[in-house]
Amino acid sequence: MELNGADIVVRCLAEEGVDHVFGYPGGAVLYIYDAIYKQDNFKHILVRHEQAAVHAADAYSRSSNKIGVALVTSGPGLTNAVTGIATAYMDSIPMVIISGQVPTQAIGEDAFQECDTVGITRPCVKHNFLVRDIKDLAETMRRAFYIAKTGRPGPVLVDIPKDITVATCKFTAKRGEVKMRSYAPVTKGHLGQIKKAVQMLLTAERPMIYSGGGVILSDSSAELRELVKLSGAPCTNTLMGLGAYPADDDKFVGMPGMHGTYEANMAMQNCDVLIAVGARFDDRVIGNTKHFAQVPRKIVHIDIDPSSISKRVRVDVPIVGSVKEVLQEFNSLYAQALADSAPNKAALAKWWQQINTWRGKQCLAYEPSSELIKPQFVIEKLWEVTGGNAFVTSDVGQHQMWAAQYYRFNEPRRWINSGGLGTMGVGLPYAMGVQMANPEADVAVITGEGSIQMNIQELSTCKQYRLSPKVLCLNNRYLGMVRQWQQIDYGSRYSESYVDALPDFVKLVESYGHVGLRIEKPADVEPAIREAFGKHKDRLVFLDFITDQTENVWPMVKAGRGLTEMLLGSEDL
Repeated sequence: MELNGADIVVRCLAEEGVDHVFGYPGGAVLYIYDAIYKQDNFKHILVRHEQAAVHAADAYSRSSNKIGVALVTSGPGLTNAVTGIATAYMDSIPMVIISGQVPTQAIGEDAFQECDTVGITRPCVKHNFLVRDIKDLAETMRRAFYIAKTGRPGPVLVDIPKDITVATCKFTAKRGEVKMRSYAPVTKGHLGQIKKAVQMLLTAERPMIYSGGGVILSDSSAELRELVKLSGAPCTNTLMGLGAYPADDDKFVGMPGMHGTYEANMAMQNCDVLIAVGARFDDRVIGNTKHFAQVPRKIVHIDIDPSSISKRVRVDVPIVGSVKEVLQEFNSLYAQALADSAPNKAALAKWWQQINTWRGKQCLAYEPSSELIKPQFVIEKLWEVTGGNAFVTSDVGQHQMWAAQYYRFNEPRRWINSGGLGTMGVGLPYAMGVQMANPEADVAVITGEGSIQMNIQELSTCKQYRLSPKVLCLNNRYLGMVRQWQQIDYGSRYSESYVDALPDFVKLVESYGHVGLRIEKPADVEPAIREAFGKHKDRLVFLDFITDQTENVWPMVKAGRGLTEMLLGSEDL
């Protein structure tokens, strides 16, 4: 049948099983919006800023393992979206962004609302396309979805000139899977390398399993749990991997890195065999690479992306492939090997004795107060009230780290935050995407008075679509993480980190038609959270917690220092 380009876009989205598209209209995409108006296969969510559209699509993907879709117009529509695209790219999130472009004949002529979309987004997408022929549109859309979800996932952008959306051509429905000769990611790990890794783990005396976001993205939590059970080794999840292994299991030693636990960091540094699964040894996890390399250990690295292996840390056994497929093969071979040769149980018991000694430091303990609300206390009470089952989105800063430390995630895809790019302002639009994907779930936003104002206009979107996340603002009147660094590294010179022109959040939230609560006493914290998730279950509730301004995130590894060079509290300054 003959269809115009806009209808082809809509048909292709329906083919891919898209349920929601997050976007904001503009001149270059009006034909697409007209086609959306005439269909009922998916729902369009009108945000209030293009950055929020991409963040919402991003979180939709993170929390559901579906491909998020965002639609923006040309020029400023696209440039507004770049932060969201870069955020998704750094965390390897599969999504498709459709951007409008000026008509083909006007490209390069500085037309109204024109920008070089392909050039601007090239460094922060997995791939991008500019469609110059209507006949290529359907195949380009299908390739975009295929590239986004296979191999190492990532955002893919399709830039569509306005004349392409009105031109017509014959449309043929999708038949079978997309095949691309120039793109064929390896999924099955090398059997010989897996066997080497199995033997290495079998003979280890101080084994350690270090898992990252790749375990979440590949839905390999069950395989990771099986590996830990078989090996008896301690397990640590990075910030992006929280929930892949249950936090309440005694083999979980907490998050590693700059604000990780003492026991996780010490175990990472002192193990003799490290199994890295879907993790990338980034600077916030291992600190100074030279310090990390001081202690000899054997490292096995499993990752779908060959460019990530030995990028920062030299490894002994690289295994390229899908984390899920590799772990399935690994676990099968390891179980067979255990039948013939048992691991050194005495050495493993001694290793656990050492880990429990490190645990005895109780590095996450904090001084309670009956007068001032401690931010850690708020997170603990949130965990209690929600039973640890909520989807928790977070902005970036101290509140993000406290959420990661004190909300004990037992399931994957429940912790939604910006890890690689560290983008402030994601929390509220993330919650929108999460709730669209999981409409019956409890959704909590952990934010600060600085971050929330970066996309606070999305309170209007929440009102329009009757979304009901609970926003917990840990309000310390400072840009908290900046203040903490200024205290520690800059002689307590608090340059532009104090926020002294804050709105009355309760009144502001109420003006959008939501519920606002201000909490100033520790005794009122739990009742307020229970009220939000109980009495106001179906309303957006903004809880403005006035917290202790002096509280810092501990432990802390200063930039440039080694993994075990931790500050455990103010007494170490």
